[in-house]
Amino acid sequence: MSKPTSKPARPYFSSGPCAKRPGYSLANLNQDCLGRSHRSAIGKKMLQEAIDKTRKILNVPDDYLIGIVPASDTGAVEMVLWHMLGERAVDVCHWESFGKGWLTDINKQLKLDQVNEITAGYGELPDLSRVNPANDVVFTWNGTTSGVRVPNADWIRDDRDGITICDATSAAFAMDLPWEKLDVTTYSWQKVLGGEGGHGMIILSPRAVARLESYKPDRPLPKIFRLLKGDNINAGIFRGETINTPSMIAVADYIDALDWAESIGGLSAMIARADSNASVIEKFVAGRDWVSNLAKDPATASTTSVCLSLDLEADKVKEMIKLLATEDAAYDIGAYRDAPAGLRIWCGATVNSEDLEALIPWLDWAYNVVK
Repeated sequence: MSKPTSKPARPYFSSGPCAKRPGYSLANLNQDCLGRSHRSAIGKKMLQEAIDKTRKILNVPDDYLIGIVPASDTGAVEMVLWHMLGERAVDVCHWESFGKGWLTDINKQLKLDQVNEITAGYGELPDLSRVNPANDVVFTWNGTTSGVRVPNADWIRDDRDGITICDATSAAFAMDLPWEKLDVTTYSWQKVLGGEGGHGMIILSPRAVARLESYKPDRPLPKIFRLLKGDNINAGIFRGETINTPSMIAVADYIDALDWAESIGGLSAMIARADSNASVIEKFVAGRDWVSNLAKDPATASTTSVCLSLDLEADKVKEMIKLLATEDAAYDIGAYRDAPAGLRIWCGATVNSEDLEALIPWLDWAYNVVK
């Protein structure tokens, strides 16, 4: 087949860092905070603004705390694992590499005694009915490297005794998160909002705060992990008084993304954009016998990190990915290094559907070139 003549206007389909919002420009960022201390009045105001706008757009309940923490989503997850786990048994649900990483840290670093692994291979969701409501549970809402998400939180009991710790980094702002089921929720700016890396968000329910203040683990906690001040929650963290120095230009970038999200209609519009984008790839897959969604059950298929399997050997897949990048048709769409060989196409809200539509002929062409 002949090479396509039209290319995506924005061929940015990386699953993290992800595409910037449509119309993005550095010139749009509020630069008043640059060169200023994050402890200054303007610095604190911007950090609080980021928290307030997060609450508004995500519809986070008023009695939940929202904080900006170091080290992206990884830092946010690690600080709660080290702070909160050990009081009771913990169920760790994983079906891709990041969830498995949390299990490794819980077993090998925290060395907890009562850890139950509830797992499934790439493309499948484990049997979540095995989660014990008496236990704490750690899970990813969306498996970024497997393209498999939980379809709902019905498996989480309202009368649970344990706490739920949800890594929602590629789900927040693109999927509906039921806050009443989630005690700890974490994500990073560089996913659905296309923000910059290095900063994480942590959202705590009243139950999570109670656990933090009542349970004192017998392990050292580095400064960047400490959520308490004395025996009580460090309220300053949830007013924008960050544990260490944040990048204020990254904060300005995050606020710009939040403003854009609000301008297009908020959370419902963001979810609709991701759903629409994923449907473009779904239609592409349905019309070809050489590609399939890694997610075996359509009900669990991700609408952000869409992972695809091809009837090609791994070296041919790499050749196809390189060819698409060389042609400036698609950047960074290879499967994650721990995942089965294939494509991973980001369909989050900052991607335009017309760019995905323009990508389709290039996928057909590149496949035919390398096969």
